Amino acid sequence: MNWYPVYTNARAEKKAYEALTNKGILTYLPLHRQLKQWSDRKKWVEEPFIKSYIFVNIAEHEQAEVLMTKGVARFLYFSGKPAAMPDRQINELKLLMASSVELEITEEHLEPGEKVLIKAGPLKGMTGEVISYRSQKQLILRLESIGCSIIVHVAASYIKRF
Repeated sequence: MNWYPVYTNARAEKKAYEALTNKGILTYLPLHRQLKQWSDRKKWVEEPFIKSYIFVNIAEHEQAEVLMTKGVARFLYFSGKPAAMPDRQINELKLLMASSVELEITEEHLEPGEKVLIKAGPLKGMTGEVISYRSQKQLILRLESIGCSIIVHVAASYIKRF
């Protein structure tokens, strides 16, 4: 059993998640709370954190079942095979989503910097790379198998060099 990132149809993450869960497939959809404003009101809603992606924990022979699910477009491939993610990356993503830390996602390529370990706070024990971004020190946790980086605002006093 491996975790695989799955690309969904546009704005179909929640429907694909529900359909896969109903099939008995272990699925993870990272959601974050966001304040939406309409012309007549404001409302807090749960939005997918990584647009058009969900993660499934399946054996290789179950891939066809995932692809036959409404809302699922395709698996992400790396070197001609579906890209598998280590459990550690999914657990770190779950930890990030459960924390109260302000998160931002970006698909721009960020140059690697110094490797660090977070030694305090809700993200204690996580590793990443420090960059200078918007003139603040921030920690970047790379999720390489889905091609994006997560920018986390962390105080410099909370990190130590490897």
